[in-house]
Amino acid sequence: MYMTDDTALMRLLGDRVRLRLLRALATEALNVSELTAVLGIAQSGVSRHLGLLRKAGLVAEDKTGGYTWYGLSSDATDPAADRAPMWAWLRAVFSRRDAATRADDARLQEVRRLRKERFADHGAEGERGQLVPGRSWAAWSRALALLLPPLEVADLGCGEGYLTVETARWARRVVAVDRSPVVLAHARALADRRKIHNITWKRGELERLPLADAVVDVALLSQALHHAKEPATALREARRILRPGGRVLILDLREHGETWVRTRLGDVWPGFTDTQLREMLVDAGFDDVRLRVGSRNAGDPFVVLVAAGTKTPSRPVARPRRAA
Repeated sequence: MYMTDDTALMRLLGDRVRLRLLRALATEALNVSELTAVLGIAQSGVSRHLGLLRKAGLVAEDKTGGYTWYGLSSDATDPAADRAPMWAWLRAVFSRRDAATRADDARLQEVRRLRKERFADHGAEGERGQLVPGRSWAAWSRALALLLPPLEVADLGCGEGYLTVETARWARRVVAVDRSPVVLAHARALADRRKIHNITWKRGELERLPLADAVVDVALLSQALHHAKEPATALREARRILRPGGRVLILDLREHGETWVRTRLGDVWPGFTDTQLREMLVDAGFDDVRLRVGSRNAGDPFVVLVAAGTKTPSRPVARPRRAA
C-alpha cells in the first residue's frame, strides 16, 4: 500500500541520499549493484532506501534477465496521476547540479561504460541487446595474448590483481607490486583461487620499486600513475627495472575535473594531459613513445589514455618535469 500521510512522505523526501537515488532512477532503470556504484554507499543502505521508496509508491521494480531493475513508478510519467505536481517539483530539484550530483553523473557514466563492455549495447542498430553466445572481451584478451612471447612482466600498482592474473596466463613470470599489504593479500588470494603460481608479490612504492635493475621485459602501469606522488619518478623507476629493449605500457586517465575521486578513490592527480604524459615518458628516457585514446564514451568525463615507450640503452635521461 502506498504511503498516504503527506507529512511522512515529505520526511521521506527530506533525505539527501534518497533524493540522489530518485534522481539516478529518473535517467534509467538500474539494479542495486549499479546504484551502489553511483551513490557510493553500501549495498545494504541502497536496499534499505529502495525498500522505503517502494513502500511509498515512488519506485517500482522489474525482474528481467536475472536482475532486479528499479525505476520510477508510473506516477512519474503520468501527467494525470495524483502525484504529478510532486514529480514536477522533483524534476526541478533533479535539474540542479552541485558537486555531489556531478559526481553521481560521472559514476553513472562509468556504469554505462561497464554495461557496454559487457556487450549489452554493442553491435549495429537492430543488433543491440541481441544475445551472442561466447562474445567476450576477456576471451579476446586471452586469445591475443597467445601471440605474445613468454615475457617477464612487472605489474606496478597491481591493486587487487585482476590484470596481474590475466598477464600471468601468458607471461613467463610476473612481479606484482603494490604499496598496500591488504590489497596484496586480496590479489594473492585471487591468484590462488585461479591456480596461478608464476606471480611474485612485493610490497613497495612506485617511486622506489623493490626490484633490481634490468630484470623484466615489460612494465605495466594500469590506472596506477595518477596514484603516484611523483609520477615522473615512477616512470624513471619503471625504465630502471626494464631490460634493454624493454617496454613500458600505461593505461591512465586523461586530465578531468572530477574532484570526488581524490576523497573516494585516493587519486593524487586528476589524470594527465596528452602532452604531460608524453613528455614524462620522454623525460624518463623512453624512445618510440606512442600515445592514443584507449576508451572514450559520449558524456563520460573519464577518457582512458594508452601510452607505450621503449628503453633504449644509449638514450640519456633528462631532468624530470613536473606532472602538472
